[in-house]
Amino acid sequence: MNFLFALLAAFSNALNVVTQHVASTSAPSTAKGWRLIRSLLGNPLWLTGAGALVLAFVFQALALHNGLLSAVQTVLMTELVFALVIRRLWLRQTIPPAAWTAAALTCASISTFVIVAEPRGGSELPVSGAWVPSILVCCFAAGLLVLLAVRGSPSRRCGLLATASGAVWGLEATFIKATTDSLTQYGLGGTVLRWPIYAVALGGVAGSLIVQAALHLGPLRVSQPLFVIVDPLVSIALSVHLYGERFTDSVVDLTIASVAFVAMCVGVVLLTRTVPETVERGVAARPAASC
Repeated sequence: MNFLFALLAAFSNALNVVTQHVASTSAPSTAKGWRLIRSLLGNPLWLTGAGALVLAFVFQALALHNGLLSAVQTVLMTELVFALVIRRLWLRQTIPPAAWTAAALTCASISTFVIVAEPRGGSELPVSGAWVPSILVCCFAAGLLVLLAVRGSPSRRCGLLATASGAVWGLEATFIKATTDSLTQYGLGGTVLRWPIYAVALGGVAGSLIVQAALHLGPLRVSQPLFVIVDPLVSIALSVHLYGERFTDSVVDLTIASVAFVAMCVGVVLLTRTVPETVERGVAARPAASC
């Protein structure tokens, strides 16, 4: 059931990214800051994406409550595959065979990683004293990337912002898991007296703003692979540091799992480079060499 909720969260995330990218790129190029936010809030398509994001949050919370952080966040990488299907069925874009092959590689690699790595163990509550360094490191890294994104080409700035958002959302996953644990133990009344629920709110706002800035600056082929790859990487590291999750003791299986994770990343990058660069209806993909 945890994997089903994770898949539903991945689909909702894909719907959110595609619809909000269409809305963001249609906004006036001069719109920045609060002007951009006001423009997006008046766009029905962007609001549809916002609704999908809420559903993604609910499904992710359900998956994380009883599921392992490392496994759930890895399954969320299927978001890119769902986005491909959405672009084909909704936008009627021509998707080349290479993109479908990359999608198959991504799905096969995710399945191999989760099965062979055997993520297990972990504690219901984070390891004592591990929260502060985890939060500081993630916030420092994300803040530095945002500062570096102030200058440079649109693609470079987009990439830096997408990486920063991945770090924020990886940390956000731990806040969500901690909040669901608080709800179970203390109920709603007790949860509002504890910090995780407020960390979820702050992290969600920060992550969403960074994502919108990245989507506004560059194409999905730059931002989306970084959204998809950085999040689980950060989540896996935090799952070990915070919750004490562990993987198989077999060196051979760990090697296979590592190769599978690299293959996931390769599949994600190939997928983003073989689909249409824009999200306009009926657009066919350019050859990979021209991307």
